[in-house]
Amino acid sequence: MNADELMPALGQATGETVQMVFWSALLTLILGLPLGVLLVIADRGGLVPVPPVKALLGGVVNVGRSLPFIVLMVAILPFTRLVTGTTIGTVAAIVPLTLGAVPFYARLVETALRGVDREVVEAAQAMGASRLRVIGRVMLPEALPGLVAGLTVTIVALIGYSAMAGAIGGGGLGDLAIRYGYQRFDTAVMVVTVVLLVVVVQVVQSVGDLVARRLSHK
Repeated sequence: MNADELMPALGQATGETVQMVFWSALLTLILGLPLGVLLVIADRGGLVPVPPVKALLGGVVNVGRSLPFIVLMVAILPFTRLVTGTTIGTVAAIVPLTLGAVPFYARLVETALRGVDREVVEAAQAMGASRLRVIGRVMLPEALPGLVAGLTVTIVALIGYSAMAGAIGGGGLGDLAIRYGYQRFDTAVMVVTVVLLVVVVQVVQSVGDLVARRLSHK
């Protein structure tokens, strides 16, 4: 692939990667945050202790985290087709990306919430705050730096997952690297896509760390 062809291809592939990561990260936040909250409040000693629910949710999360992403992508192809109408392309890749990231982020949310000082929670309860207010006004704000750090780690993981999605025609930089860099033995394409992925990861990690530090200082 010559330079005139490479630049437009890189631009399109980068846009597809950003699209996949953005939407899967947004869906992961929407689904993973409440799941992580449930893991904490349903546990023994939680705000709404229901150990069977905690055990069930914990088991589902553990299964989701234990599956290698490439296996998950293939295993849920029928579900992906049901949701998106296809199993290839950028939109189709968002489904396995989200399902792979939700359990991962839910555990990070659980860890962040467990780091909240229990005395602060008990003080809010003693003042008559409802469970929802304790969660929304105390637990989540107190755990916000950890939640942001966890989301940053998850987005970085999603960037790596999106590259693997190229193995089944998911589009993005991973697809470009496989089709041109690997299958056509074009070393230049492979090197450029790897460098771009590294740069994107560094930018995301730096921004996430900066936001988490500022939140922790407030």
